[in-house]
Amino acid sequence: MRLKHALRHGWRQAVRTARSMIGVPDYDTYVAHMRRHHPDRAVMTYAEFFNDRLKARYRPGGGRCC
Repeated sequence: MRLKHALRHGWRQAVRTARSMIGVPDYDTYVAHMRRHHPDRAVMTYAEFFNDRLKARYRPGGGRCC
């Protein structure tokens, strides 16, 4: 069971690192941020989040909320 957990954790970290390297932000991190800092706002679906981040990547000035 420990090996399975370790492999799953390692895989998630590898995916997160790969996405970060190519400029794709992590949806789970976004959801945690929204719940912690903006609990009154609705959380975007993964598709909405992906499209928003894609637009933010190519518009001048970036796309940070905070």
